[in-house]
Amino acid sequence: MSGTPTNPEPQLSVQPSSQPEPEGGLQPPSLLRPPVPPQDPPHTTQIQQTQIQQTQIQRTQIQQTQIQQTQIQRTQIQRTQIQRTQIQRTQIQQTQIQQTQIQQTQIQQTQNHQTQIQQTQIQQTQIQESNPGLQHQVKLLWINHRRGLLLFGFSLCAVILGLIYYEHHNPQHRRTDQESKVTPCLSPACQWASARLSSSADPFTQPCDYFLSSCGSDRLSPGGRGRLRGQGIPGHPQNPKEETAWTERRGQSAERDNRGLREEETLDRKTVLLQYLRGILESNQSAGSAAEQKARGFFHSCLDTRSIETAGAEPFLTLIQKIDQPNLLIPIEWNSRTLKSQANTQMLRPFLASCQRYLALLGAPSSSSMLHVWSFISLSSELAVAAAPLQHRLASGRLYERITLRELQTKAPAIDWLSCLRAAFHPQPLTEDDHVLLHNSLYIQQMSRIISKWLKKHEPSTSPVHTFMVLNLLHTLMPALDSRFSDTENNLSVALGHIEGVAPRWKRCVLETERGFHSVLTHLLSERTAHREAEEIIENIFFSFKSKLHELNWTDPKSFQSVMKKVQSLTPRLWTTNETSTEAVIDQLFYQVTVDTRGFFSNYVQLLSMWQRRRSQLLAEQAEATDILSVTPILLGDELLFPMGMFVPPLFHPSYPRAMNYGVMGFLVAKDILHLILPDISSQSDTVLAVGECVWGHYLTVTEGAAFSLSAAQQQELWLQYSALNITLQAYRQSLRNDPSDTSISGLSHTRLFLTSFSQLNCDSDPYREFMPLQSSFLITVICAKSDLCPAGLQCPNQTQQHSLQTC
Repeated sequence: MSGTPTNPEPQLSVQPSSQPEPEGGLQPPSLLRPPVPPQDPPHTTQIQQTQIQQTQIQRTQIQQTQIQQTQIQRTQIQRTQIQRTQIQRTQIQQTQIQQTQIQQTQIQQTQNHQTQIQQTQIQQTQIQESNPGLQHQVKLLWINHRRGLLLFGFSLCAVILGLIYYEHHNPQHRRTDQESKVTPCLSPACQWASARLSSSADPFTQPCDYFLSSCGSDRLSPGGRGRLRGQGIPGHPQNPKEETAWTERRGQSAERDNRGLREEETLDRKTVLLQYLRGILESNQSAGSAAEQKARGFFHSCLDTRSIETAGAEPFLTLIQKIDQPNLLIPIEWNSRTLKSQANTQMLRPFLASCQRYLALLGAPSSSSMLHVWSFISLSSELAVAAAPLQHRLASGRLYERITLRELQTKAPAIDWLSCLRAAFHPQPLTEDDHVLLHNSLYIQQMSRIISKWLKKHEPSTSPVHTFMVLNLLHTLMPALDSRFSDTENNLSVALGHIEGVAPRWKRCVLETERGFHSVLTHLLSERTAHREAEEIIENIFFSFKSKLHELNWTDPKSFQSVMKKVQSLTPRLWTTNETSTEAVIDQLFYQVTVDTRGFFSNYVQLLSMWQRRRSQLLAEQAEATDILSVTPILLGDELLFPMGMFVPPLFHPSYPRAMNYGVMGFLVAKDILHLILPDISSQSDTVLAVGECVWGHYLTVTEGAAFSLSAAQQQELWLQYSALNITLQAYRQSLRNDPSDTSISGLSHTRLFLTSFSQLNCDSDPYREFMPLQSSFLITVICAKSDLCPAGLQCPNQTQQHSLQTC
């Protein structure tokens, strides 16, 4: 290149050397001589040493200068501190001098006052001695003056006492003054909550509206036929006296009823959690970890129904050569007389139709599909004979037996058990001497004999065993196939009497994503959970619950001691993972997973593998895994664990006012604790019956309904929810005493916001909902009947007997 300089080649020197040649030979050319190391002249070495010494001197001087500056700064700081101390002492001395002067001035004033009094007394004595009549007049004047002072004092005291009485008996005035000073919450979560509250009925301005709300199910009646919740309520269609008036207002209330039904779905705790996880998976966060992106990719591929429909059955037909997972049997029923299972003949026809439809969708010829189906049903029927329901095996003590794999292979030789279990529990090492818990040994032995017989009778390609394996595999992979397969499955469910509705696609996709990416969603949920606020509510509610136990009238002291011993041993806490998984650790768990955003079938097959790996990991760890889909607490040893899935919006948010968090989530926590720890409280305390009847009496007074006795389960649930509300309210008020600061929403704060938020839980669903004979929000009326916590005039128009209602 022209721009690159070229080094000239070395040339041999031809000049005569000035050095004498050695004797006996010629010197080699200069380029071939070994190089002579250069030697520095003496004066150069001295200069370098001098420079080094000078450098060292300069460094020493710099260091000394820095030390001096540091000492000067320290001295200045010390002087400053001394000056401050002197100033403070001077101020203290001046203050003491001023106080001394004030005291001296007060003493002088007191002395002067006493002197004046003495002089006045002397003058009065002199006047009295000189003029007795004047003495009597002065005495009368002094008596009148003293009476006036006493009257003024009594009047002043009366005014003060009146003000105190007014403040005490008008808590609304105090609350209004306090609420005007509360800072409103303006976070996005609070703005959403404010919009929701403004669209709902306010129990303090419309105290009877929540009696008419519909939650989709009737309540219990004395005859077990179902007592409609609105029966006897003025303006309700179940009240014959006002049926006509209701017809006129039906159009006005339809929108409110529909909103109530929507609120029921929203306030279902499991649905709330799934919606929250859906929001996490739908969020577009490109900065997330690799495992998070894979989980989101899997979720979106599950929602891509167009690609699933386009793929059809082809992915399954490709996979059919590799995988088998037998688990599907025909509908069977247990014969309690013969103690054997048998095929349900009424369900056999729809089951046969569904099998034919499946084989047709897979491309099987219609001429041979019927033969395969009948052979499959014949095989399944033989297998069903040896099956036994769980209840029968428990009653007969044959739930399981502990045997080695070698013994299992001897009992059921048709299956290579060691190879199958090694594949199922990989990477756990297994040998023939390892023990297993074998459920229903009779069925396993019968299954082995049947399989051996059918394998000998038919060719592998036409064997019913082959069809059995294919249909079982199809059942396993059904969620990843197109709608033709899922529609066939739904039709079979309806024919078999299963009336459960089909879950929306997004909910199914969330559940499937959690199966495969459990650790990813656990990490994401833990990051978004307000641990400190959740722990505070749990601890405060549990403390209030323990104090409530002492208020009960226990029928047996031993029961009380047993319950208290159990409660004192429990440690309530938020249920989180035992180990802290970082994003790097989670990415390592899923580094082999490849997600195709347009290939849900292949993603689903990988999900099954991940799910199996997770089960094997739990078996090896022998630990209780965190269930992020749980929304109710559990007792595990001496711990009371509350899952993170409980504390999600809109039921809970760290930016909400504490009144709102306690009124909603606090009540749910208290109710769950009572259900979990006191399942049989109605047989242990007389208070349950007394409080239940008291609350029920309030309800009958308001609704003008026909009086009838509640069952023990209804009384217990009524007491439990009323107690849960009182426990939560006590915990919130204690929280306010510890920290008076709280925010407001929609102009509501403190107890008013607490009760208004609680009223939104009308349609909360739980396993005990059927035992609650009235709406939970009615408990607000019971609490406010004899309390200064609520606004005045909280009553329905027909509450003529409210003044006679007792405090429950």
